[in-house]
Amino acid sequence: MIRTAIIAALVAALPAIALSVPESSAARAAPARASEWEIGPILRGRSYSPGMPRYAARENGATFFDIPWPSPREGHVHYVTVPTGSLTGARRIVLRYRIDGERGVRILPEENPRQKATLSLYFQRGGDKWTGKGRYATYRWYAPAATMGPLTPGTHEVSVPLDANWTAVQGANRNSAPEAFARALEDASRVGFVLGSSGGRGHGVFATGPARFTILDFRVE
Repeated sequence: MIRTAIIAALVAALPAIALSVPESSAARAAPARASEWEIGPILRGRSYSPGMPRYAARENGATFFDIPWPSPREGHVHYVTVPTGSLTGARRIVLRYRIDGERGVRILPEENPRQKATLSLYFQRGGDKWTGKGRYATYRWYAPAATMGPLTPGTHEVSVPLDANWTAVQGANRNSAPEAFARALEDASRVGFVLGSSGGRGHGVFATGPARFTILDFRVE
């Protein structure tokens, strides 16, 4: 269980999600309900974040999830997203988050624990078959490597402009495939963040001890 000191820190959390978008673009905003932060991905009814609940929890005004520990056998968390509408015309995506854990606890990539665990902002075009082949090679988009956030204790903020050089699942980027990127923005269906490493975005992480990830603020501006 998360120790009393961690719980006490969470009670003082800021509001879970704050969205700031122009009124004309409100349809693209992510929902403010914790129950819509889906932990997955969920493919054909199966969760690819084993050991995790389907949705984030909300308690004492905080939206959060606990990271599986102490090894990948207990589970790992990969994608954390909410539904969205079109992102065309949006300027940037902003996430502020806090990680609480006991002293010495580390968060590690499930695929290669020797690498550094990272967070990347993410959005996905609707209708993705998750094959990464053909047209689906440009349906999932990850923020540039230089903007990846840390998975270490403390409060962090990641803000990524949507005119930056985002990378698609099979290596194309906004500069090399501008039309595909524009279509993905227009038809966006989910937005959020993924956990893994620089060598495996969204390939999942686990913790060496009790650790909690709290979403303090999320905005599509």
